[in-house]
Amino acid sequence: MRVWRLLRRLVLAAALLLLGWQLVLLVEVWWWRDHNPGETAFMAVRAEQRQTDGRGPLLPHPWVTYNRIAPALKRAVVASEDARFLQHDGFDWDGIEGAFRKDLRRGHLVAGGSTITQQLAKNLFLSERRSIFRKAQEAVITVMIEQLWSKRRILEVYLNVIEWGDGVFGCEAAAHHYYRLGAAQLDAAQAARLAAMIPSPRFFDRHRSTRGLSNKTATVQARMAGAAIP
Repeated sequence: MRVWRLLRRLVLAAALLLLGWQLVLLVEVWWWRDHNPGETAFMAVRAEQRQTDGRGPLLPHPWVTYNRIAPALKRAVVASEDARFLQHDGFDWDGIEGAFRKDLRRGHLVAGGSTITQQLAKNLFLSERRSIFRKAQEAVITVMIEQLWSKRRILEVYLNVIEWGDGVFGCEAAAHHYYRLGAAQLDAAQAARLAAMIPSPRFFDRHRSTRGLSNKTATVQARMAGAAIP
């Protein structure tokens, strides 16, 4: 009996700690609805890696407001990463089903199916490690973001914080890094190329002339006209 009482207390303590952590995350999500995050979990990880490797800090990543980001880049990113961005509530169930079927055919986890909101949740708070707990936490944060933020705010923060190369975070830094331009000045072809790099930004930073990147860029640019943005 004493063992069972101790076990129940441990389970209750763990549950309370987990609930407390969710409340902390909820407060942060609520705060970032109107305030811009200075550093994300991914930025912190990359900065530590670069320091360990002796490669210096991340490149400056100035924040740009939604209106100062080229519409072409918004359309390109939605076309590339989340075509149903305005229609879903954070989870693209058709995309998840399609990704699951691809994984079954290949016999291992490859396809993602993550929406822009899910990717943002991971970038802001989590890590690259794949685990059931991390995916569950990502789902909870995704719900929080979708309930508290507008789609416009989600896309604005996403474009300002995601990784776009080796030490490169955010669309303004990416536009300068690759084109010596501001995010507001990007044309359709440049925007499509940046969007095509998102799944493997550090690889494409080092291999900018690969046929795969060129093909993906052409595909993204062809889809941009039909991409709906907030």
